[in-house]
Amino acid sequence: MDYPITPVLFTGVRFNDQFWLPRLKINREVSIPLNFAKSEETGRIDNFTKAAGLMEGPHEGIFYDDSDVFKVIEGAAYSLHLHPDKELNTYLDKLIKKISGAQEEDGYLYTARTIDTEAVTPEKEGSTRWSNLAINHELYNVGHMYEAAVAHYQATGKRTLLDVAIKNAELINDTFGPGKINDVPGHQEIEIGLVKLYRETQEKHYLDLAKFFLDQRGYLDHPDRPPSFSDDPRVHQDHLPVIDQREVVGHCVRAGYMYSAMTDIAALTGDQDYVEALDALWTNAVEGRTYLTGGIGSRHKWEAFGEDFELPNSEAYAETCAAIANMMWNHRMFLLHGDAKYIDLLERTLYNGFLSGVSMQGDAFFYVNPLSSDGKWAFNKNSAERSPWFETSCCPTNVTRVMPSLPGYVYAYSGTDIYVNLFVAGTATIPTSTGNVMINQETDYPWSGDITLTIDIERELDFTLHLRIPGWTKNQPFPSNLYRYLNKSDQETSVWINGNPVKTTINQGFAVLERTWLPGDKIHLRLPMEAKRIVSHVNVEENRGLTAIERGPIVYCAEGVDNNGKALNISLPDNADLEAEYNPNLLGGVTKICWNDVTLIPYYAWSHRGLGEMNVWLKRS
Repeated sequence: MDYPITPVLFTGVRFNDQFWLPRLKINREVSIPLNFAKSEETGRIDNFTKAAGLMEGPHEGIFYDDSDVFKVIEGAAYSLHLHPDKELNTYLDKLIKKISGAQEEDGYLYTARTIDTEAVTPEKEGSTRWSNLAINHELYNVGHMYEAAVAHYQATGKRTLLDVAIKNAELINDTFGPGKINDVPGHQEIEIGLVKLYRETQEKHYLDLAKFFLDQRGYLDHPDRPPSFSDDPRVHQDHLPVIDQREVVGHCVRAGYMYSAMTDIAALTGDQDYVEALDALWTNAVEGRTYLTGGIGSRHKWEAFGEDFELPNSEAYAETCAAIANMMWNHRMFLLHGDAKYIDLLERTLYNGFLSGVSMQGDAFFYVNPLSSDGKWAFNKNSAERSPWFETSCCPTNVTRVMPSLPGYVYAYSGTDIYVNLFVAGTATIPTSTGNVMINQETDYPWSGDITLTIDIERELDFTLHLRIPGWTKNQPFPSNLYRYLNKSDQETSVWINGNPVKTTINQGFAVLERTWLPGDKIHLRLPMEAKRIVSHVNVEENRGLTAIERGPIVYCAEGVDNNGKALNISLPDNADLEAEYNPNLLGGVTKICWNDVTLIPYYAWSHRGLGEMNVWLKRS
């Protein structure tokens, strides 16, 4: 039992476009080396050396810093799979040797405790192993290590890190479970890692352990459970059993990782109570707790969801890691249900809430992503400029692992059904039940809505092609009434096969093309690309009387550098004639939107030309 739809792995997809391919190259050449260098400079890697007994000195940094190193290893492994690199391969071998040396004899791996057990603090690391799981990230760290280990094994065939992961997972399986320690991690992640270990090894007790950690949440009155680390156990989704949760609450990254793991468990076990909970949680998220950019998290305290329609702009948290978690969850929900609405939200988050988190040069990052800024914005961990690093640097390291995995979001399949989810120029090999199908996709998306797919097969094949027709082409920008277009468009999507227009049936947001395909068949899809005005649900108090602009999947903003230093006081007349113009010399090549003397740029591209005002939601006039 598994997901009814299978993603085409990132290794089976090759980008050759001008939008994402350069970003993957920058991630490989700039972001990954930078993050390894920062991990060395800040003592994160030395912590493993010290724990291995190869260096003297105290633990440096924060107890969850181990996870940052694991995330960059995962990204490096993905990169190695796509682009062999002898130097990077050798670097990883040396680094993994340090990690292996840091592992204690029984499999325990947590450098903060191993380096100096006398220096640990009960309120952070815990006085003994497993004694402060709500705070100390003991299980969170190794969850990321499991993900990195599987990625490294798949990329190189080497078991060096995988063996470390398995040894640790066996210790945890011996320690937690029915009749053993009955506690849960304060920051979910190990559940995702255990599922990946299960998929790689087919050892079912890893899957069972992941479900155990999920199923113990919400039982704070159990005699073996320690008290919550906060006054409100909703912060880490420990207020109710997971199958009874219907409201997205608390720390957004913890929530997104938990919902992703729950979706994995639902697919692998067929647990319908999980499915019912997930459907309700997703509906709650999209009906009142998600930003136009796909970002989640409106409160800086606990980096958390707010109440319904609580979506402040300048004080938005919308952490980059939360956008990543949202993408992970929505991709899994698509694989579970087959509905394009989940990919619509994934795409919105990808091009806006996620992409804004990394500079186009790949060397600076946003921790949080506000939708408005006075140019001096300095809440919590961020400012109006991206930073190359943070004390808590989960976002930069997370970006390095997500970027090279993006090809794996583009296509999926089930039997003789092929799903085209995202529009990116490149090639893919898709293993249908009737034979392998190679698809060559040509497009200038997201600036153009013209997409051409060429079917490359050796003989005629019967299969069904499902082309996603984004909600924004059907006057539904969001999978709820949280956001709507101010004026409906009458432009329609068109589909041609070999130059002949065809009528299509739309099923769950996909145009369905079922036929016997011949070698060289071409499908042309034309999506109407208009600049459209969006308004929020009336209950989003901060957005009353305001409008935002998007074109295709791209959300736009005004930036002071383009508008005489001002962005916060711009008014957009409802009857303004919006003109879209591609400028190859602006911000790496973007389509800007203009009327009169006002210019809007893609939201992801703000803060690349110095400090200044920025605004997504403009006054209506």
